[in-house]
Amino acid sequence: MSVINLTETAAEKVQQLIDRDERGGYALRLKVVGGGCSGLQYQLMFDDKVGEWDQEFQEHGVRLLVDSKSAVYLVGTSVDYVDDLNGSGFKIENPNATQTCGCGQSFGA
Repeated sequence: MSVINLTETAAEKVQQLIDRDERGGYALRLKVVGGGCSGLQYQLMFDDKVGEWDQEFQEHGVRLLVDSKSAVYLVGTSVDYVDDLNGSGFKIENPNATQTCGCGQSFGA
């Protein structure tokens, strides 16, 4: 079972971004770090190294990496990609967040 649910739309966007890079072999890493107005914030990045404490998953053909410290905060989280009049980007729905900031980039748990 994956810690994170990556929607098909998000997986397509991630794959497009990975395909732009000639090196390939990337996974999407979702990480939780301290900061932001609510105390914790998300980091999305591409990574080609699997660490000793990482959990690796696959959703819709995309490799996902989550370190064990972040996984505690991310169990059940859904990542989608939206593109509408308000802008485009990845949208994170985290059922573990007890508070969020207005911008949606940080949360408290």
